[in-house]
Amino acid sequence: MIRVILVDDQSVVRAGFRVILELADDIEVVGECGDGPAAVALAGRLEPDVICMDVRMPGGDGLSATREILARASGTPPAVLVVTTFDLDEYVFGALEAGASGFVLKDTDPDDLVEAVRRLADGYGLVDQAITRRVITEFARRRPPRSAGAQALDLLTAREIDIVRLLAQGMSNAEIARELFIETSTVKSHLGRAMTKIGARDRLQTVVWAYQNGVVRP
Repeated sequence: MIRVILVDDQSVVRAGFRVILELADDIEVVGECGDGPAAVALAGRLEPDVICMDVRMPGGDGLSATREILARASGTPPAVLVVTTFDLDEYVFGALEAGASGFVLKDTDPDDLVEAVRRLADGYGLVDQAITRRVITEFARRRPPRSAGAQALDLLTAREIDIVRLLAQGMSNAEIARELFIETSTVKSHLGRAMTKIGARDRLQTVVWAYQNGVVRP
């Protein structure tokens, strides 16, 4: 069962998300709250698998809460699904750097919300979603380009670097496999090893690492 916490200052939004998610047999909403500090406390007490996090809340923003929750987590940290009104909201970029694993809009289709929660719980992130591709592109554009450091490059093999670079372009495992003329299972294996080496929880944070360390340039 996937344990979920809902964080949004609008109770009607939380109620709607709860109804949608609890229609799924494999998802349980174990808690909800209306601001960042409450989310930090709730996450520490309930240890959810996924947190649906609003970014703009008068009682404390989701950006700070995301950063604190992930910093405090013992063991496997929860995956944070940022829920926003605007797909290129400035807060989204801060959440991305703070460690968010995916993004959905508040008016997203119910089936897409359920699928997003499932993907984050499985450690995939949302790299292949249209909104996240746009977010990654804008994130890269706004951050000053960096040269790849020797330490970053030394962590990965040449093949792993190739795969991470293609991942940062928004490619799926199957698309990467076709590009490199290898099997999809081989892509998955190389990517898994790369994520372990750099300490990334999911695909999206692997892309963030690549841009932050100059492995990928806009």
